[in-house]
Amino acid sequence: MIGPFINGAAILVGSVTGALLGPRLNANLKSRMPMVFGCASMGLGVAMIVKVKFLAPVVLALVVGSIIGELVQLEIVFQNAAVRSKKIIEKFTKPANEISQEEFLDKFVALLVLFCMSGTGVYGAMNEGMTGDPTLLIVKAILDFFTAPIFASTMGITVGVLAFPQFAVQALLFFGASLIMPLTTPDMLADFSACGGLIMLATGFRICSIKQFPVANMLPALLLVMPLSWLWASYLG
Repeated sequence: MIGPFINGAAILVGSVTGALLGPRLNANLKSRMPMVFGCASMGLGVAMIVKVKFLAPVVLALVVGSIIGELVQLEIVFQNAAVRSKKIIEKFTKPANEISQEEFLDKFVALLVLFCMSGTGVYGAMNEGMTGDPTLLIVKAILDFFTAPIFASTMGITVGVLAFPQFAVQALLFFGASLIMPLTTPDMLADFSACGGLIMLATGFRICSIKQFPVANMLPALLLVMPLSWLWASYLG
């Protein structure tokens, strides 16, 4: 298991670097690069959406999953975790005061989805678990290494905390790949990609501060989309 370690290390190192260099970074760089990363997220989302095989189960998974997320208040759970992490870290480091608490929480949740739940990370971890090839996760690590310091320059070293849930998700997918992949079909994977793409698209809008989609509350859709896709293909496709 190489990819999850490399990807997690990239976020940690990038976050520490960004937090240390924050005051020295050009103001335009700190304010404009997040929009570039948001645009990249939207572009990746569109590229994933066009792979869709059955649109109906994807939309159904997104709607039902979002309802579940709203009912359990998943986004608030993540925000509370972010606040606790920030308070603990700021006991030992200088607080980052460049953005408001509200903006910090908005961006933290968006980064959580971007780092931990992106299609590249999910498929890359499963692919390495099945084939032993960490290439996709290494590519993601390179992107995350440049993304983390830009956000950490204004949000502080707390961004580095995201390396831990990311590693946990990728490790679970790595070890579970041998159980999950034989149960899937190309059509199920295509619909999973499309569902993840819609969430990535919403994440890009949020990072660019265009529209504050409740991206964390949309995450349960990823657990529903493949079973729904299978049911649709089996009985209605």
